Amino acid sequence: MISFTSRTFIKISGQASGFLLFRFPSFTLKHNFMTDSNHFDVIIIGGSYAGLAAGMALGRALKTVLLIDDGKPCNRQTPNSHNFLTNDGKTPKEIAHIAKQQVQQYETIHFFNGKATEGIKIESGFQIEVSSGKTFVAKKLIFATGIRDMLPPIEGIDACWGISVIHCPYCHGYEVRNETTGILGNGEAAFDFSRLISNWTKELTLFTNGTSTLTPEQTIALTKHNINIVEKGIEHLIHTNGYLEKIIFKDGSYFLLKALYIPALFEQHCKIPRHLGCELSNEGYIKVDAFQETTVQGIYACGDNATKMRTVANAVAMGATAGISVSKKMIIEEF
Repeated sequence: MISFTSRTFIKISGQASGFLLFRFPSFTLKHNFMTDSNHFDVIIIGGSYAGLAAGMALGRALKTVLLIDDGKPCNRQTPNSHNFLTNDGKTPKEIAHIAKQQVQQYETIHFFNGKATEGIKIESGFQIEVSSGKTFVAKKLIFATGIRDMLPPIEGIDACWGISVIHCPYCHGYEVRNETTGILGNGEAAFDFSRLISNWTKELTLFTNGTSTLTPEQTIALTKHNINIVEKGIEHLIHTNGYLEKIIFKDGSYFLLKALYIPALFEQHCKIPRHLGCELSNEGYIKVDAFQETTVQGIYACGDNATKMRTVANAVAMGATAGISVSKKMIIEEF
């Protein structure tokens, strides 16, 4: 098959593996060898920062890759991304757009817009099925699928999530420093989180949304540091376009607020790793080693699904590690 691209390439495909590069006055001729469009060296499930970073590493290692993504990143509501060197303050969409453009330059990388629904182990590696019913096969898998936040069922939280209802002070704390800030939580986790957030503001209130389960010692410690504790049940949040204005309590009273932290519970966004036998930690993350390989040989995980260090910079680092690790292992195995 011969096809012209916007970069004046002629691409000839349909043979074994590898490519040849020929120079011509007005265009470049590439010979791309791939015997079956459904078969790849690696399938990456999840195309946000970790998945794209893994894809770039594999593309630079000349591996054929299919990157499956449904275009719904967990930070799609977040106005700006922070604490990522060279990209501080850019929108998540802008960073992802630049990343995808750069990854697309590697012609062994292929993209599929959709959702992976099933995965099975086969003799040659793994088979992944997507929501349309189409199947793909690869020798190795990388899951960069992230996690799904399980937010409290309080009206207004979903609309504010990632904007003024936030999870991480290292991602968002500087932007709401010294503002009237709240924490929604209870017990030991809320106590630890309150101590942390007190670094960014002294106008801090802990909302337990019901009877406090703090120990007397914890209550005294928070009070000593002028952290208020409010035990009223919460009815809903008042906001404008996701920017928090006040909490309305069930007794009709309210509290003016600019930011609210929620150390939310979560679950794995994708169930396929568990179905394939990958173990989870006690906290619910996919267990990986230093090379991002899971407890199942040939399956790797990177990004938010495998660590509590939930930042864009860390997702990129883990993705790059996974891509390099997979490619090196395949090179050694095939030598």
